[in-house]
Amino acid sequence: MRESQNIEYKQRWRDEYLKWICGFANAEGGVLMIGKNDRGEVLGISNAAKLLEDIPNKVRDILGMVVPVNLHSDGGKDWLEIIVEPYPSPISYKGEYHFRSGSTKQELKGAALDKFLMRKQGRRWDGVPVPYVTIENLSKPVLDNFRKSARESKRLDSAILREDIPGLIEKLHLLEGQYLKRAAVLLFYSDPERFVTGAYVKIGFFRTDSELLYQDESHGDLFTQVDKTMDLLLTKYLRAMISYRGIRRVETYPIPEEALREGLLNAIIHKDYSSGSPIQISVYEDKLMIWNSGELPPDWTEAKLRGKHSSYPFNPDIANAFFRAGMIEAWGRGIERILEACAAARLPRPEFRLEHTGLWVIFHFAGQRPIAGEGEITQETTQETTQETTQEKILALLRSQPSITRKDLAASIGISAEGIKYHLEKLKSAGVIRHIGPTKRGHWEVLK
Repeated sequence: MRESQNIEYKQRWRDEYLKWICGFANAEGGVLMIGKNDRGEVLGISNAAKLLEDIPNKVRDILGMVVPVNLHSDGGKDWLEIIVEPYPSPISYKGEYHFRSGSTKQELKGAALDKFLMRKQGRRWDGVPVPYVTIENLSKPVLDNFRKSARESKRLDSAILREDIPGLIEKLHLLEGQYLKRAAVLLFYSDPERFVTGAYVKIGFFRTDSELLYQDESHGDLFTQVDKTMDLLLTKYLRAMISYRGIRRVETYPIPEEALREGLLNAIIHKDYSSGSPIQISVYEDKLMIWNSGELPPDWTEAKLRGKHSSYPFNPDIANAFFRAGMIEAWGRGIERILEACAAARLPRPEFRLEHTGLWVIFHFAGQRPIAGEGEITQETTQETTQETTQEKILALLRSQPSITRKDLAASIGISAEGIKYHLEKLKSAGVIRHIGPTKRGHWEVLK
């Protein structure tokens, strides 16, 4: 059996392997086997009896947790099995937080650590309080429009809608003690980018992946972003086909408006706003691609996303406000409604691609087909195909522009700067490229 998400082999014990136990505990749990090589073959250890006593004590004293350690023998060779259960609370190794991802161990830092700690505490990013913003700073016109939409949707009691602004914000559960939550700032503050970097939508029309013809941005509160973006897409970026029913003119867009709106709302509500990256919409002659820096819930696959599933919003407070305004359903039917609208219009089935950096929704226009067969793409196939294509584009740019910056690579290819960093590291690790000279004034060399 090969190493995997839940299995790790080590030929002998070292105290640094407490980090691997920490990583298993913070993820889905797993088994660490001492005395086996990377192929799972038993090599044996000579000090099994001593380790059988030492390891549980070190795990208890350093990690503050308990793990069973079992002694096994195979062909006269001893090996140990350390079973680690997933822990509901975060486990640290001397102040470091490690996490098992795939068959590797990662130390969590920065935004990834913040997200991990919040999840372990049962909190979400949009529920964290924000200092320096008060209820008086919120936009009254935006709140008035929300009241109007909520009144029409009949999803808020009329008595709540008659409350003053502080009362309405409290009834929407957008307060944490005396502070507004991040969700309130994104929903009802006129300039949320002052507090949340990248909280906007970027749209571009591309002739090819590297040839951008024109672009726009939608700023403001989230409700305004939805309206502005839809208006731009329908009036500037998508060409409607004109037909007539009697004397009535009918405009048919290459994507059903309902499906497009659901795709945009999905990106707005499920985006990981801690990423600092805007939502990106790339329009081509034959397709429209929406990217957001969100992620699927634990244990979810793209297949589950396409099928019937429960509502599990990445930002539940933001989702609740959009639901009350009548803009989304609360039953996890957004993807289903996209598929139904495209099927009714006899359009190719949209693709849903999960990448390391976020999630793509790709609409193919009439007469076009998804790259890998009507949108039925497995997560593993999609990730491999997408990564290979992206890395080919990166290599082509590095060959033609050796001094190109990560920022320019990100803009040319249409993914985030973090995504570029990830692919560059993969290419460097594989010995395909190297960087020569200082970070800012050096250049890239393609080796293969």
